[in-house]
Amino acid sequence: MGIYNCASTLVEALDSLYDQTFQDFKIILCEDGSSDDTYDVAQAYASNHDNIILLRNDRNMGLNYTLNRCLEQADTEYIARMDGDDISLPHRFETEINFLDSHPEYAVVSGPMIYFDADGDFRTGTGKGEVKKEDFIMGSPVCHAPCMARTEAFKAVGGYSVGDRLLRVEDYHLWFKLFAAGYKLYMLNNVIYKMRDDRNAYSRRTWKSRLNEAYVKHIGYKMINLPWYTQIYFLKPLLIHFLPNTLYKYLHGRKQ
Repeated sequence: MGIYNCASTLVEALDSLYDQTFQDFKIILCEDGSSDDTYDVAQAYASNHDNIILLRNDRNMGLNYTLNRCLEQADTEYIARMDGDDISLPHRFETEINFLDSHPEYAVVSGPMIYFDADGDFRTGTGKGEVKKEDFIMGSPVCHAPCMARTEAFKAVGGYSVGDRLLRVEDYHLWFKLFAAGYKLYMLNNVIYKMRDDRNAYSRRTWKSRLNEAYVKHIGYKMINLPWYTQIYFLKPLLIHFLPNTLYKYLHGRKQ
């Protein structure tokens, strides 16, 4: 978990891990230069649990760099992702571990999420099974926060690529790298995670992040040899940015 300005939600997120039906895990946290007391909250929580490794960046470095620091500490067969303002449903770890144990051909498994805000749940995603090449065209084919992967696969492709043009789309780029390297990814059909998608989350969808998504689409399509004409879809995030907020919320399925 890369944690940044999530002091008010971090305890709930961590509690959801200790509510898992599968309990043989360690938690690797890296605090990324927050302006609130996220680090103090994490430190207090870690003092009561002996399976937490707490790291801290000297300054804000971005999620790709931060997750690579976590990856350096990972010595287990599998590694799972999570964000500091979300909730893992109790069966999440058990479901993903059982899948990877019984399907050695897949390197990454994830599942659909319930999206929620202060008013409650407002949308539920779906999964489509094995990720195919064409699934990369419209956007990231795998939900990042609830994913679990074989640690060796992440490390084999060098983890997350670090660069200013990859911020907020480091996961999408990682999926391109893994797929291009021959690794298989899978999206479950059953919901395993709840993603907080409130006003703060919406405010992070900046013009810069839209440009970065367009850039990753452009280079990613080439990485996995998608047809040349699919390049037109790299314009999608740029066009979305100019949608009125009310229309975006309607299309996104958000409560009004």
